[in-house]
Amino acid sequence: MTEPAHPQPAPGADRTADLAEMLGYLAACWDEERRLLARQLHDSLGSSMTALTMHLALLTQHIPADNKAMSDRSAQMKTLLANIIETNRKMQLELWNDKLEFLGLKAALAELVPAWGAANGVQARASLPDEDGSYTRTQGVVLLRCAEEGLRNVAAHAQATEVEVVLDDDGDQVMLTVRDNGRGLPKHDKALESNSCHGLRLLRERARFLGGTLELGSGESGGAVLRMTLPKTAPA
Repeated sequence: MTEPAHPQPAPGADRTADLAEMLGYLAACWDEERRLLARQLHDSLGSSMTALTMHLALLTQHIPADNKAMSDRSAQMKTLLANIIETNRKMQLELWNDKLEFLGLKAALAELVPAWGAANGVQARASLPDEDGSYTRTQGVVLLRCAEEGLRNVAAHAQATEVEVVLDDDGDQVMLTVRDNGRGLPKHDKALESNSCHGLRLLRERARFLGGTLELGSGESGGAVLRMTLPKTAPA
């Protein structure tokens, strides 16, 4: 009597799982490198610029009132230092949002969305839960990256005048939605499959690695909707 054949894994299934795991690991390493670089910029360059600003203020106090040339040069240096400090701050924020780590995802989104709207001339609002949920740092990072990528795509393609970022948490799963009132998606749009949309494809794979999904579609009244859903418990 022959034993029944056991079902075999689909061809390439193991390799796909291995690649997904590797992608998740590499993305986590990338996030950690960005966090460390942002911290170095803050601790080293930021503190040095602050010290230079204080030294310049002390020197300025000793410039004779009738020395206009020195006063003008001091003012120029003060403006230059302020610009460098602001550029350093923006670079740190691009690399890593400290509010996410110290205050949570809700605080990070509350700062990101209106700042993006002001910079892009778009009415942008964030609809957030009353309390921040309990997310792992990896989940928070991926959800924030989804909001950033969604807003980037709106600025680049949507021609929208209004954008809403919504964070929902039902206790079992968390959902981050970016919706706009722009021109919407082309018919039969395959952005999540296109080789040119690396940001969205990476987000989709990171969501899969965490047991979740990423969807891009058209809104009920026009525009586009990008939605990431993650389970609150880690996948087995």
